[in-house]
Amino acid sequence: MPRHPYRRLRSARQALPEVGISEEGNIRSLHLGSATVQSSMNVDHPSELVLSYSRAMMAWLLFTDAAPRHITQIGLGGGSFARWIDAYLPQSRQTVVEINPQVISVARSLFELPFEDERFEIVTADGAEYIRILYGGGTDILLVDGFDGEQIIDDLVGEPFFADCRAALSENGIFVTNWWQADKRYDVFVQRLRRVFDNRVIAVPAATHGNVAVLAFQSDPAVRQWDKLKKHAQTLNAQYHLDFTGMLAAIKAQQDGRNILSFD
Repeated sequence: MPRHPYRRLRSARQALPEVGISEEGNIRSLHLGSATVQSSMNVDHPSELVLSYSRAMMAWLLFTDAAPRHITQIGLGGGSFARWIDAYLPQSRQTVVEINPQVISVARSLFELPFEDERFEIVTADGAEYIRILYGGGTDILLVDGFDGEQIIDDLVGEPFFADCRAALSENGIFVTNWWQADKRYDVFVQRLRRVFDNRVIAVPAATHGNVAVLAFQSDPAVRQWDKLKKHAQTLNAQYHLDFTGMLAAIKAQQDGRNILSFD
């Protein structure tokens, strides 16, 4: 992730990382206890996904043929996903789970979150615990982006958590998470996820900063064949103003010439 100077807003509570913000030009960013950027917003175009990893995490749209009924997010940050989904998938309901009340307060006051109503809710809770008790099959897309300012949160990379996520997903649900490929534990995380999701796992490298969006599928995706995916990506490019063609190329580059998404 990019790094910028930031200023502290208030003291930390209960060992949670303290929240800070930085501004460079029209980009406002949120930090958690360090200069590492957790989330950024273009104040002139709030729904824009500024950071490349956040754009890569939208790759799940390549493998669906309809907008999801419900999306659950673990980790609010500056609300990038919440704003984008509100703008581009208005028919989808959103639940965001965030453990840090300071993050919620700052996001509400400085990051132009959608109005909270029956379509958008924020739950103050531990994400892993929330998913553990979530009604089976209750959500279609799970977006997990949980960092503590230095590294990913351990509770969000264990097999028990992945199993709870799979149980929470609907029949054709998709799990999406943000990891650092340079993390020495990355391959271990991927193997755990593969075991839980029966090898239905792919990675979508972000364009910069070494982040990777990792997708796991409850069942075989609706769209799989390469020629269909290329056409679908072109449609999505125009519809959502993101580079789905580039995401697809990044996926294919990791497939070693095999038929796209030939899980093994």
